[in-house]
Amino acid sequence: MEAEEVAMPAFEFSVIASGLNPRAADFETRFYEAGCDDALVSFQNGHVIVDFSREAESFDRALASALESVAATGARIDRIEPDPLVSISDIAKRAGMTRAAISNYFRGLRGDGFPSPVARITSDSPLWDWADVARWLARSGKVPTASALEAELIRQANVAVQRGEVRVGPFLRERAERYELELCA
Repeated sequence: MEAEEVAMPAFEFSVIASGLNPRAADFETRFYEAGCDDALVSFQNGHVIVDFSREAESFDRALASALESVAATGARIDRIEPDPLVSISDIAKRAGMTRAAISNYFRGLRGDGFPSPVARITSDSPLWDWADVARWLARSGKVPTASALEAELIRQANVAVQRGEVRVGPFLRERAERYELELCA
């Protein structure tokens, strides 16, 4: 009897890069040959945007292999998205909740400890760090822990990329394991 092949989950995220000429004859071929055959590659506002739908055993493995693939093209990796800074509307959309519900959490009307904004704090439209908010929402049972884990791993990968590191597989695996334990504590 043949064993059925189990499909791996696909994880979606974008790698923003620069340093390649989009008019070069081998621009698209570079990405395909480097292992980005599961991504849509575009060039906008001076940046190469590589939108992945990568199958892997886990998010950390999908992210790590995608970063290595993009680096193999010769591009400089600038950051990973979705954007880590979010508005109340962004939070509501990512969490599948209403804007009013998120506003109530922010104001402390429906729970304690909602993270403070990290940017544009004194404006009418402050911004929060999505990883902090996702952690709070996951601990409150409002989003799956996988959402918080993905947000944290994107944050950690962006820190590594800013240090010039692109081979982050073991680092992300270790961070994922620690973070999952922290969320359950």
